[in-house]
Amino acid sequence: MISLSLVALPLVVSYLVYIYLVFPVFFSPLSKIPSAHFLSSFSPVWILWKRYKGQENRAIHAAHVKYGGIVRLGPNEVSVACVDNGIRTVYSGGFEKWNWYPNQFENYGVPNMFSMANSKPHSIQKRMISNVYSKSYLQSSPELHQISKIMIFDRLLPLLQDVATKGQSLDVHDLNHSSTMDFIIAFIFGLQTSTNFIQDVKTRKEWISIYQSRRPFRFWAAELPGVVCFFKRLGINIIPAWVSNANRWLEDWTLEKCDAAAASVYEFEDPFSAGKEKLDTLPTTPTRTTPIVFCQLADCLKPNPAYRSPHPMRLSIATELHDHLAAGHETSGITLTYLFHELSLNPPIQSRLRAELRAHLPSLLPSSPERKPHDMPNPRTIDALPFLNACLLETLRIHAAIPGPQPRITPHSPSMSLANSPPLPGGVRVSAQAYTLHRNADVFPEPELWRPERWIEASEAEKLEMGRWFWAFGSGGRMCIGRHFAVQEMKLITAAIYANFTTHIVDDEGIEQIDAYTAGPKGNKLMLRFERVE
Repeated sequence: MISLSLVALPLVVSYLVYIYLVFPVFFSPLSKIPSAHFLSSFSPVWILWKRYKGQENRAIHAAHVKYGGIVRLGPNEVSVACVDNGIRTVYSGGFEKWNWYPNQFENYGVPNMFSMANSKPHSIQKRMISNVYSKSYLQSSPELHQISKIMIFDRLLPLLQDVATKGQSLDVHDLNHSSTMDFIIAFIFGLQTSTNFIQDVKTRKEWISIYQSRRPFRFWAAELPGVVCFFKRLGINIIPAWVSNANRWLEDWTLEKCDAAAASVYEFEDPFSAGKEKLDTLPTTPTRTTPIVFCQLADCLKPNPAYRSPHPMRLSIATELHDHLAAGHETSGITLTYLFHELSLNPPIQSRLRAELRAHLPSLLPSSPERKPHDMPNPRTIDALPFLNACLLETLRIHAAIPGPQPRITPHSPSMSLANSPPLPGGVRVSAQAYTLHRNADVFPEPELWRPERWIEASEAEKLEMGRWFWAFGSGGRMCIGRHFAVQEMKLITAAIYANFTTHIVDDEGIEQIDAYTAGPKGNKLMLRFERVE
């Protein structure tokens, strides 16, 4: 027995050394890929540490600058930073999502489009609602026209006029999140059910504070869910209980919006009475159509034979809409903050933008005998303004609200080669990040400079190449479904403000972006002063 143990122990040790050290370092197909760190060949410790410390995006970017289009981040993980044989292969080639998504983006324990790991259910649900987020639909939507008119003329501009008259400064980062939330909630659930965060400061601060408080604990749920569960069995909560309470509070808040929207649209009192699903009893013809996204999703899910979810339909609707309102307000709010900051730093560019806006959008200016008061400009007119478009594109490039990696998993068959690598086995975590793609100096000269002119002065071939590398909304079948809504909303808000005001920085301490998947300013604020332009 002793002799057998003496023989078996070295064999077991040798096997483990081969599996966890020799094979990944010397024989794995990934061994031919440059390692971002010497630990990356045989341990995920380095990249996990960078993620935990909030240094992931810049660390990956530095590795790509040093080694090129593909780098190894861990024993079973790579990052790509190229278009051909890179993001086109991964994100347009049907690579499935890594479990990183459902680990942190499910609500109510129910999948939504963003958290769905597999492409097939995602495609089914995307087809249900993609039409109401299409550019043509949004630009011609009477509901969105009415929403925009109220948000701009009844809420936003009067607030800014009051601030300008009093000579006060204003935290526009807070205001931007409020404006984008009011827009997206009204489009999803209808004006009668929407928030009024622009004017209701107390409520918005409470909501945003609860929403943002969970951020420091996302790492554990996303990267090490098994560790969280292990310690939980031992009675140790790595993620505090109050984080779960905050999640439940936000989920309950969305359910209330869903129920209120259903009650307002259908001639049916309390359609989800006591939490019970009653969508099957709703009339087929709604009496009102204001809650656009809610109605579209509810009407599609109810009769859809492809809908085979084990979850109650009420929660299937709520999880999807919760994701839309969360992503819809946060990313657009961050982008507007950095756009306003850059414009405030660059008075000549601000003046050039204002000249374009005043020349083509007179209806956004104060009413006069020659103009109809508060007549909204045509969205197509706003969308066609070249310098406004350039300012927004450049902000989305250098200050992408989601600069972090978008993880996918390589297919088991066929084996795929990326960025001239050897064929990769199935099950490898692979990702790209906008932070690196947007800093390719060959495509974007002087990439760290915010220079809107690059989008106007470039040749047609250069514009085409910049478009191929522009990744603020992702690409492929999983590309952001709300991108047209976000662009239309952000252009309108920017146009309304800079047609009427100049902005000046009062306090931009902490304006640098945090290093995270979703990246707002470190100081979580931007104080500006507004001056009326007559």
